[in-house]
Amino acid sequence: MRELHPPCPRMLAYRPPRIAMTLLLAAAALQFAAPALWPELPALPAGGLAVGVLGVGIMLRGWWLFRVHATAICPTATTTSLITNDVYRLTRNPMYLGIVLMLIGIALASGSLPCYLATLAFFLIIDVVFCPYEERKLKQAFGPAYARYCRSVRRWL
Repeated sequence: MRELHPPCPRMLAYRPPRIAMTLLLAAAALQFAAPALWPELPALPAGGLAVGVLGVGIMLRGWWLFRVHATAICPTATTTSLITNDVYRLTRNPMYLGIVLMLIGIALASGSLPCYLATLAFFLIIDVVFCPYEERKLKQAFGPAYARYCRSVRRWL
C-alpha cells in the first residue's frame, strides 16, 4: 500500500474537535484581551443558536452512523465501512460540517470577529489537511465505490 502524505502531517496528530476548541479558546482570549482591536459586529443570538443546534445535530448523526457501522471515527484509523446513506447523501463530511456550523453559530451569537476567524481557520485546516488525507485513504480502501460516491456527493454541500 502506498504511503499517504498529507500537506501537514503533524496536524493529523490532533483530533478535529480539539482543534476547533483550541481555535475557539484562542478567539475568546483575543476578544477579551484586546476588545478594542476588533470591530463590533452584530450579535444574532437566536440565529447563532439555530445554526449551532443544526451543527450539533448533523455532527451527532454522522458520528452515530459511524458507531452503527462500527467504523473508526479517528481520521487516521483504519476505515472499515463506506457510509453513503442518511446525512452522507448530503455531504461527505457531516461531522466536520457540523463542527463548522457550531463555530459559525458561536460567531453569529457573539458577534466576535475572532470567532469568525477561528471558524475560517478550522474550515481551512480541515479542507486542506484532513479531507484530502481521508479521501486518499478511502480511495485506496474502497476504489471505484468511493469514486462513484465522490461523483454524486460533494465534499461539503
